[in-house]
Amino acid sequence: MNRTEFIVIMALVLFAAFALGWFAYWLLHRFTRVTDADMGELDRMAQQLHEAEEVRDQAITYLQQREAELIDQLAQTEAELRAAMDGLRSARAEAEELRRALGSIRQD
Repeated sequence: MNRTEFIVIMALVLFAAFALGWFAYWLLHRFTRVTDADMGELDRMAQQLHEAEEVRDQAITYLQQREAELIDQLAQTEAELRAAMDGLRSARAEAEELRRALGSIRQD
C-alpha cells in the first residue's frame, strides 16, 4: 500500500466515522426531542407547583400566627392560675389564722 492509497483509505474511514456519528446524533435527537405538548404540560406542572408553594407558605404563616396566639393564651392562663393559687394560699393562711383566733377565744 502506497502513500496515496493510505490517505484515501484514512479519508474514507474518517468520513465513515463522521457519518456514523452524525447519524447517531440524529437518531438521539429524533427520539429525545421535546414536543410542544410536552412543553405545555411542563408549563402547566410548573404553574401548579408554584400555586402549591404559595398555598404551603400561606399555611405555614397561618400556623405560625395560630401558634403565637396559643402561646400567648397559655401564658395568660398560667398567670391567672398563679394568681388564683396565690389567692387560695393567702385565703388558707387567713382561714388558719381565724381558726387559731377562734380556738384561743373558745379556750378563754
